[in-house]
Amino acid sequence: MHQTITVGWREYVALPELMISRIKAKVDTGARTSCLHAFRIEEFYKGQQHWVRFWIHPNQKCSDIEVICEAKVKDQRMVRDSGGHEETRYVIESLITLGKESWPIEITLTNRENMAFRMLLGRTAMHNKLLVNPTKSFLVSLEEQK
Repeated sequence: MHQTITVGWREYVALPELMISRIKAKVDTGARTSCLHAFRIEEFYKGQQHWVRFWIHPNQKCSDIEVICEAKVKDQRMVRDSGGHEETRYVIESLITLGKESWPIEITLTNRENMAFRMLLGRTAMHNKLLVNPTKSFLVSLEEQK
């Protein structure tokens, strides 16, 4: 049994399998799929498995810190952004940690360099675990993270 977590419209989350201990995410009930900022993406294979290596700047307005991540490709999908532009994106799966809860989510990779948030947490990733209070921010303290 999982606990329902009340979150604000923006929260800090962790993606431990990607070695991202903290990233600010916009909790976006209007977005179907979650996405993560990736400014460089390279395909490669581990045996027969399709993987991607990608670079991110986890902190907004800071390009000094780079994290290099690797993940198995789950899919490639056409995604339409809020401006109506379509783009084919890699889809990966990774654990997300918010408070004391962790669960796997699908994440698309795209360049969000000029966007306010490095990550969007879409509604399919909420898995009936989150209750969103759109008038609040940062309701889950970082000390509660596993």
